[in-house]
Amino acid sequence: MTRFTTMFHRAGAALLLGSLLVLGGCHGNSVKEEAAIAKAQTEFDATLEAYKSGQFLVDGAVLSALDTGSHFAYLKDVGKLPKTVLLVPSDDSKIRKAHLQFMARMVIDYGFAAYYDDDGTLKKINPVETKARALEDYHAPVKMNDEQQDKSAAGRTDQY
Repeated sequence: MTRFTTMFHRAGAALLLGSLLVLGGCHGNSVKEEAAIAKAQTEFDATLEAYKSGQFLVDGAVLSALDTGSHFAYLKDVGKLPKTVLLVPSDDSKIRKAHLQFMARMVIDYGFAAYYDDDGTLKKINPVETKARALEDYHAPVKMNDEQQDKSAAGRTDQY
């Protein structure tokens, strides 16, 4: 009987050790990728975060694509235009096609090199392949109050 309990203890310990090794191996790659991205961010002159509806987070401020372009125009005027820019996803949004298109336009306009984080790998934004898009301002969706909901432009209520 003593032989069986010792065997079960050893098998249980081996099973526990094996499961810890498997779980440690699964988690290791994501930590390495996050560390690589964090290291890469220090190698770039500027880092932007993608935000909702084609907007960007620049130094903690939410800016439209047009305002972000104006920010780079100001930096160019004062002689502090970055040579390399990194676009990363924010906590609120991932990098979308509109973000890449706006960044491609800024690459053409200001001449810096832009890169983005594509699931742990850095890719350069090529304005020709990305089809650069004209910068535009952000317009929040218009909400109608309840009084105006069923009225036409002439002020009449529409009867169906």
